[in-house]
Amino acid sequence: MNVLGVVVNGRTTNVERGSTISDLIAQLKLTTQIVVVEYNGDPLSREEFSSTILGAGDAIEIAQMVGGG
Repeated sequence: MNVLGVVVNGRTTNVERGSTISDLIAQLKLTTQIVVVEYNGDPLSREEFSSTILGAGDAIEIAQMVGGG
């Protein structure tokens, strides 16, 4: 397996080379509809998740939205 390291919420995580933000979200067992993603300091729209390919050392911040009342 050809892997590379990215930094997710401050921790190094290994992903397969060629993985996208969508792949990373699935690997982390999160749901695309309830997360907000910042990629190398820039916010991403959900439409960009499947087309944004991860590179070694990329910094990703993922926040999960939680409803309450």
